[in-house]
Amino acid sequence: MNVESLISGLADEAFSGETEEEAKEYLRLRNLSDTGLEAAYAAYAAIYRSGISLTVDGAAITLKANTTEIPDKGDLTKARISTLGFTAKLPNATGELTWIYSAEYGDSVLRLFQSNSDEFPEPTLANFVARGEAVTVDLLKIQPQSLGQIFMHYIVAGFDHIIPKGLDHILFVIGLFLLTTQLRPLVTQVTMFTLAHTITLVMGALGYINLPGNFVEPLIAASIVFIAVENIFTNKLTPWRPFVIFAFGLLHGLGFASVLGDFGLPSGQFIPALVAFNIGVEIGQMVVIILCFFILGFWFRNHYLYHKIIVIPASLAIAIIAFYWVLDRTGLLT
Repeated sequence: MNVESLISGLADEAFSGETEEEAKEYLRLRNLSDTGLEAAYAAYAAIYRSGISLTVDGAAITLKANTTEIPDKGDLTKARISTLGFTAKLPNATGELTWIYSAEYGDSVLRLFQSNSDEFPEPTLANFVARGEAVTVDLLKIQPQSLGQIFMHYIVAGFDHIIPKGLDHILFVIGLFLLTTQLRPLVTQVTMFTLAHTITLVMGALGYINLPGNFVEPLIAASIVFIAVENIFTNKLTPWRPFVIFAFGLLHGLGFASVLGDFGLPSGQFIPALVAFNIGVEIGQMVVIILCFFILGFWFRNHYLYHKIIVIPASLAIAIIAFYWVLDRTGLLT
């Protein structure tokens, strides 16, 4: 995990928005050496531990810290990934194991490995646990996940990244819809976007492309600004728009790959999991488009004032939000 974001309070940034104080504290911690950050974490460790809960059959299990691996600061443009390890002695009970990770720390992934596995085993179970939620596993019934279970699991993860967590991607898709409520050109644009982000999602997941988030995220926000501003100043598709959307899709794919990298992919089922995640993303995008169509397109798309009373105000709002993100993600607001 990223210890700096944990201590500074930015682990919850995606949900509550960072403050200037939190951002400054994160940068201060990011500039510390490995020993300096270890000391800072040691002072925070008890608070962190209080937000983790593991129970078996309702009885709390004591977790003892046994590993704190913090690398030196290295490249300051990239997040520093540290490892925090805990051990626990489970009782003889073989019933239900429950994992709770504080909402302040964001999402987590619960992976269970069988003790008689190979040296580098695949997890018998790997569950994505959304922020603030608990997951319970019946230890008597646990079985290795089937291909179908893994496929469905990653579809849900991909969908979850769009709805409700992908507000920037949602605004981009809405921007595409606003100017093109007719099915054929809308499908063309979405197809170009899907093809592009699939390319970079696959390349990012395979490790061929690895760009820092502080480079990709501002550009994603800028792509939303571009689409929204173009909507304001034109009432029909420009010839270059599909190609611009393809370029922007490459950027958004890098964003998806970053999330998937945090979530993890099972090496034994890498391709099915990757395909399933992408399908989940596409389902999320299509849900956004369908909702837009029934809320706006179906009723107003043929109205002669559609562009003036719908497209311009909505695009202006999107542009303002996205421009704020550009400033925020480039650090200009701090």
